[in-house]
Formats: sequence, structure tokens, C-alpha cells
Amino acid sequence: MNVLIIGLGSIAKKHILALKTINKNVHIYALRSGQSLTQQIDGVTNIEKISTCPPVDFIIISNPTAFHADAIKQVSYLKKPLFIEKPPFHTLAQADECLAFVNQNNIPTYTAFNLRFLDCLIYLKENIDNNKVQEVNVYCGSYLPNWRSNVDYKKSYSANADMGGGVHLDLIHELDYVLWIFGNPLKVQSTLRSNSTININAIDYANYILIYDHFVVNIILNYYRKETKRSCEIVFDDTVWHTNLITNEIMDMNNKSIFKSTQTVQDTYLSQMEYFCEAVKKNEFTFNSIHESINTLKIALK
Repeated sequence: MNVLIIGLGSIAKKHILALKTINKNVHIYALRSGQSLTQQIDGVTNIEKISTCPPVDFIIISNPTAFHADAIKQVSYLKKPLFIEKPPFHTLAQADECLAFVNQNNIPTYTAFNLRFLDCLIYLKENIDNNKVQEVNVYCGSYLPNWRSNVDYKKSYSANADMGGGVHLDLIHELDYVLWIFGNPLKVQSTLRSNSTININAIDYANYILIYDHFVVNIILNYYRKETKRSCEIVFDDTVWHTNLITNEIMDMNNKSIFKSTQTVQDTYLSQMEYFCEAVKKNEFTFNSIHESINTLKIALK
């Protein structure tokens, strides 16, 4: 198996680890430039031009979000399946332009929302009756300065809007899994702000209200909470389910366990890559294409 990867940040390294776990003989080629050409990663061959890359089975787009569009246009002539790190883009103008390239070249795509492979969310997807849902409250907050050790957080892409950063894009997972589980809402209201003491130029607080036929979903995202919390509370007509995405478990209102898994979030990167490799092998791409993720992006940017 031959794979071309564009962008070798922390997320890309998780994808590389997953690939090596699936296939020990995988050949990975990374498009590099400048000084990065001299930096070596075990099992990865640096290339300076796409034209020098041997034939590949698929391509991973994992550079900063603001550069996804250029990368997709650059490799579209190869007409190979694309594994695109989330979010697909940071503007809708980029989305429309790239969709044209993807459609014209009939390129299969998958957008990497790995939380769709988290066991507790899969359980919710498979066991919720929307008719019994009264209210949903989703929360994801953590402290951006602690995200990356030995890195000035204000220089990271997360803190810079022009690089595609902002909590509404970094934590778009929450919006994605809500749409995956409950479907598209009838109406969306949103508030996006950058006003906290972490003092960045990107969005550091996002609130979405998704209105459905019989219930409302409230999503809160932030970069400034020092006590990390990632949860989904579902209020039914007869009980409440409290889902903790960090511990991968679901409890009811009486503190009784409904579901618990030993799977970690890190494990979802392997499950996700296994899905994608199988999709490439069978040429069956039915899950979270770029078209679907752009719909999510439209709500995130609303």
C-alpha cells in the first residue's frame, strides 16, 4: 500500500501510526519543502514534488485547514481517494471551489471526524429514539494554552483565524456528531465570540442552538476552560442520559451505568483508518464525504 500525505503535524502522525498498525509494509510519501525536507520520520519518505511520487492508493490531506483547498487542487489530477482532516475548509468560498474539482474528477472523499468511531457515541446513534428526546445539551471546553507542550499557543493555527483556527472549527466534532446522530435541524442560531482572557484573534467561544421538530440541541464550545469537559446530556421524557466522551461512558439520572467502554479516543484513529482503507479496497465510500462535511461547515460558520 502506497500513501501520499500532505502535512506532517501531530494529527498526521496519528494517521501514520494507524497506517503502520494496519499494514506494516505501507509506503508513506510526504510532500515537504524547505528545511523540512531534511527532517526524517521513521517509515516516511520525503518528496519535494508530487510529480516525483510513485503511484499511490490514496492521499491524506492533513496540513493546516487554511491550506486544504490548495492541497486538494494540487492533487486532484491524480484522481485518487482523499482522506481529509477535519474541518475540510475554513471558508465556504474554498468549499465551493474544491467541490468543483472533486466532482469534475469524480474523486472519492472522506472527512476525518474520528469521534464517529467513539463507542459511546455509536451507542447513542444506535439506541436513541428521537421521538422521546426532549432536550440535548452538548459541551466541550478545555484550555488552549495547555494543548501543545513547549509551543506558544498564540502562534499555533488554533489561535489564528487566518490559518483556519478557532474553537468553532477545532471542535467542530461536536457539531458533526450531533448532525450524525439526530440529522439536520430545521433552524440554527449561533453566537461566535473572541473575548476571553486567553487573548487570541480567533473565535474562542461558540454557541449553537439547533432546532428540531420536537426538541432543541444546545452546543457550547470554548478554549478557556481549565477543567476539561466533553459531554452530551440527553433529556428524555422519562430519564436523562449523561455521556462522558473522555471516559467513554453513559450514566442515567440515578447514576446507573448504561454503557461503558475501555476504548480511548486514540483508538478511534485506528478504527477510522481501518474503515477508510477498506472503503478504498472495495471502492465503497458512503460515510462522511466532503459534501456532508461541508454541510456541517456551513452550520459552523453560520
